[in-house]
Amino acid sequence: MTATLMLIAGVGYAGPFFFSTGTVNNLMATASRPDTLGKFEIEAADDFILTGSQTSLTSATFTGLLTGASPTIGEVRVEIYRVFPNDSDVGRTPQVPTRVNSPSDVALDDRDSTVGGGLSFTTTVLNGTFTAVNSIQTGGIHPSPGQTTGGNGPVTGQEVQFNITFTNPFALPADHYFFIPQVQVGGGEFLWLSGSRPIVPPGTPFAPDLQSWTRDVFLDPDWLRVGTDIVGAGTFNGAFTLTGAVPEPGSLLLLMGAGIAALWSRRERHA
Repeated sequence: MTATLMLIAGVGYAGPFFFSTGTVNNLMATASRPDTLGKFEIEAADDFILTGSQTSLTSATFTGLLTGASPTIGEVRVEIYRVFPNDSDVGRTPQVPTRVNSPSDVALDDRDSTVGGGLSFTTTVLNGTFTAVNSIQTGGIHPSPGQTTGGNGPVTGQEVQFNITFTNPFALPADHYFFIPQVQVGGGEFLWLSGSRPIVPPGTPFAPDLQSWTRDVFLDPDWLRVGTDIVGAGTFNGAFTLTGAVPEPGSLLLLMGAGIAALWSRRERHA
């Protein structure tokens, strides 16, 4: 047991990880919610890239609108998707203009705020009244050829930042991913606000920076581009940040060694 603890204590981190899409803006608000309380699921997605061999994501923020006179927040959920064609059925005929650079068919991993779900959260009201000039709301997502509607128009609500702690951190290898925040709201809706595009400091520029995508349960497993497909012009990012750490190159071997040491210790005790 002592050897195991020494190995774990020896695990170090090359440095912190931080990603941000930069400043929140009012160009777009996209509905995103879990399937709860008789409301069907809607997912909004934006991408990020990890270059470390194994990044541990420990916290996040995202900013959106809460509509309604007295909205109440229920479940909060964060999903991680890879980029199509990973985790996808490539032999199926899609009902959208393209799947190139979209999220995959199914999620890679997720966390939620239910008991044991691996996520806790707090909220910060940034603005009591905030209006986005365009939106994708419930009923605003349609398969081809009727996908281009121009959007659902302006929407007003409280501008709220969600501060997420992953009590069970995401452990992700180097790859290109999509981040999907979802919020259950009683007496209203959550709509994810757009962030800077292109990303500029104090955001974290990267390439290729894919545009945001969305789908509802009726379009699933396909996705539509918020700007190109639904609005018919422009491209958008979502407003979010990610924080974590990247282990030193030798740390993964130390963790493996800790597991082997623990197994050996158990075998000796039962011998």
